[in-house]
This record gives sequence, C-alpha cells and structure tokens, in this order.
Amino acid sequence: MTRKQRRGIMIGTGVGVLSVAAILVLFALRDSVVFFHTPSDVAEKKIGANQRIRLGGLVAEGSVKRGAGATVGFAVTDTLKTINVSYTGLLPDLFREGQGVVAEGKLDAAGLFVADSVLAKHDENYMPPEVAKSLKERGVTLGKSSKHPDAAAPGGGAGK
Repeated sequence: MTRKQRRGIMIGTGVGVLSVAAILVLFALRDSVVFFHTPSDVAEKKIGANQRIRLGGLVAEGSVKRGAGATVGFAVTDTLKTINVSYTGLLPDLFREGQGVVAEGKLDAAGLFVADSVLAKHDENYMPPEVAKSLKERGVTLGKSSKHPDAAAPGGGAGK
C-alpha cells in the first residue's frame, strides 16, 4: 500500500467518524433545537416535569399577579391552551398583558411553569418571529382582538 492510499484511507475514515458523530449529536438534540414550545405543543408532546424548555406565546389578559418580593405569576397562552408561569426576578420593562413573551424554565409536577428568565418584545410592533409564525399557524389573529377560531366553541378556548 502506498503512502497516497494510506492517506486516502485515513482521510476517509476521519470523515466517516466525524459524520457519525454529527448525526449522533443532531439526533440527541432534535427536541432542544426548537426555539420554544407553545402551550398547545406542551400538551400535545406531553413534555414532562423538570424538562428544561422555552415556553412562548402571549401573556394572557388579566393574568399578571404580583406576589411577595420580586415573584410574579402570569399565564402564557396561544388562545387554545394556557400555562400558568411563576417567575422570580425583574421582568423586562416592556412586559405586559396581550404581548408576545418567551419564558425559559421547567414545568413542575403540578403543571406550573417555573421560569428563570423571561424575554419580552422590544417595541409595540415586534413579536418574536417564531412566536408570530406559530400563532398564525394555529389560526390566531394577532393584535388587540386576539382570538382563536376554536375558542368560540363551547368547551374550546383556553384550557389549563
């Protein structure tokens, strides 16, 4: 076997090993590559307690409750499903009801999402594109009159 053939075999083997490693990494990270999950996604995928995720949607109207100290409770909705969120810390200045939000944290055993970070839109015309796209795919009208077509049916609407 010549040096050229050995070098070719070594390069081919190296490319093969790197390809297998890349496939294994992508397979292991396939669920965490998603930027966020909507409340409906969480229910459909049956995401378990203590699994770290990003939860995205709209802050439900009338849901923001200030607790002791810096603890805040609010609900994130995609107008089909709603998940209650607890967050301890300072909320972004532009955080408010009816606006897009992405919270990062874990669901507890009772179904409460315990967030350790909250991201809000940065001006009145902006919503994270992924949140807007996901909501539009579900038929949600964005804006003040945000309502999902299925929400008008009896038993439809925001479930917990």
